[in-house]
Amino acid sequence: MNDFHAQELFSNDIDTVIVLLVDDQPLIVEAVRRYLASESDIKLYYCDDANQAVMEAEKIRPTVILQDLVMPGLDGLSLIKEYRKNPRTQGIPVVALSTKEDPDVKKRAFEAGASDYLVKLPDPIELIARVRYHSRSFNTTKHLDQTYRALRTSQQQLLDTNLVLQRMNSALQRQANSDGMTGLSNRRHFDEFLSREWQRACEAGSEISLLMVDVDFFKLYNDKFGHSSGDDALKNVAAAMRDTIVDETYFPARYGGEEFAIVLPGASQLQTMEIAENLRKNIEALNIPHVSPRLDSVITVSIGLATLVPKVSENSKVLIELADKGLYLAKNRGRNQIAIFGE
Repeated sequence: MNDFHAQELFSNDIDTVIVLLVDDQPLIVEAVRRYLASESDIKLYYCDDANQAVMEAEKIRPTVILQDLVMPGLDGLSLIKEYRKNPRTQGIPVVALSTKEDPDVKKRAFEAGASDYLVKLPDPIELIARVRYHSRSFNTTKHLDQTYRALRTSQQQLLDTNLVLQRMNSALQRQANSDGMTGLSNRRHFDEFLSREWQRACEAGSEISLLMVDVDFFKLYNDKFGHSSGDDALKNVAAAMRDTIVDETYFPARYGGEEFAIVLPGASQLQTMEIAENLRKNIEALNIPHVSPRLDSVITVSIGLATLVPKVSENSKVLIELADKGLYLAKNRGRNQIAIFGE
């Protein structure tokens, strides 16, 4: 490559024209140089070795290539194919330069991947016009591609950001809905869920059941073993509830203190009784030592059960009141059992 093309590359905006002339004839090179010398927006580079042309194109990154079709070592048609096979040069427009106005040569040039065909030497005005046209077309396409990629990147970043925000919101929502110690839903979330399911059962005319669960003699447990052990005991009770209540439509929650509640939409009284008995047994099977009025006892629970087909005129508090009365009945009967008020 010669001195006049060994210049620093400048940014490829839409109007930038970077020409790589590949020709082994000094007279042609000099003529093209004179044609383009007065055009301040056009930078000319040239290469007289066909075997080095692809490498030079990779380095220079021209916006248009003027390619001689007859060169020693590697003919121009084969060289055009080499440009098209190379990912870094395949999109650059190539203007084939030939000494012949031959339709068959033109056909083979376009088949090889040429973008245009000129008989050398063309009129300077025509050469400059075609160089600018192909260069601008290439730059426009390149900029559109870059803009599209940037847009896709921005969209993906926005999606990623939204996903992170959604996850954060979900985490915050779970935190707001959860009891900090047991990990079950808290009282506020319980009230919202019961109200929503009560309304749904009203509209569908279906049953809804509720279990109120209370740890027996829990104050005595705290007094004997301390509040830290009491917290651990409640966590174990909550874990047993999660293991027992496997239906995702059912809703266990910490109601307050040592009291828990489970909403069972669509569950009959018989189904709820079976679930309550399994829960009672599973908690007793934890074998958490307890000192209570019963000697050699372990932690147990009393459970109140209520099942209703809601009426539009009624409030979900009716279900809570009935389950509470069942719970008090279970306690009065000696604890570690299930009771239904009105039995």
